Amino acid sequence: MASSSNIPELKYDVFLSFRGEDTRNNFTSHLEAAFRRASIKTFIDDKLGRGEEISPSLLEAIEQSKISVIILSENYASSRWCLEELAKILDCKKRFGQMVIPIFYHVDPSHVRNQTGAFGDAFADLQKRFEESLDVLQRWKTALKEVANLSGWTADSKKCESEIIEETIMDILKRLNKISPSDHSDLIGVESVIKEIESLLKIGSNDVCIVGIWGLGGIGKTSISRAIFNKYLSYFEGSFFVENVREESDNHRRLTVLH
Repeated sequence: MASSSNIPELKYDVFLSFRGEDTRNNFTSHLEAAFRRASIKTFIDDKLGRGEEISPSLLEAIEQSKISVIILSENYASSRWCLEELAKILDCKKRFGQMVIPIFYHVDPSHVRNQTGAFGDAFADLQKRFEESLDVLQRWKTALKEVANLSGWTADSKKCESEIIEETIMDILKRLNKISPSDHSDLIGVESVIKEIESLLKIGSNDVCIVGIWGLGGIGKTSISRAIFNKYLSYFEGSFFVENVREESDNHRRLTVLH
């Protein structure tokens, strides 16, 4: 593991790697839109034209991401660009501990691992162009084998894509929370209270939940509520923190209007 001084500045929550011709206008676009709604800062290279060499700025973006999500589609391995991204991502996993989540989009993980099936056919076409660069080919094969052995998501005809995207978002939000947990340093001795309230909220459930926090004035009810709100606000499409309701209603004789 690299020392903290060697870890690059993290600018993005997620780096999204995908084969544009396969998924840009369908699965990838829906996933990226879901990232935006969840306030997950995402780097996505959506340029239609690419050169033969991967750009230094793209390599830098991979290093500056907390998590890389790789959409492994049928023709992913036909692109030298995609395979160079993949190799760089796995290098960051090894050097910096970057989290890597593969999504097997209508491909079998075993086909990725062994370069077989339609996925293997796409890679075979690329091999012909680099048959004299054995070290490069071996690096790509090793990267494909490694990513296929990682825990991820499988998108196929057996499950609705919207469900897979929702589950992926929830998984990433949980991972991000572990990477950058909420700071309660200014709330001395309330960690156990916060955990108890979190257990009552049943985050991830489809039920509507209301939790009341009751106590004397000045004991930290608002601070605890805000800490929990800040931790989970990205789990929802919309959120708003209303405080001082009694005072505001008394002073202005009306309640805050939510739009």
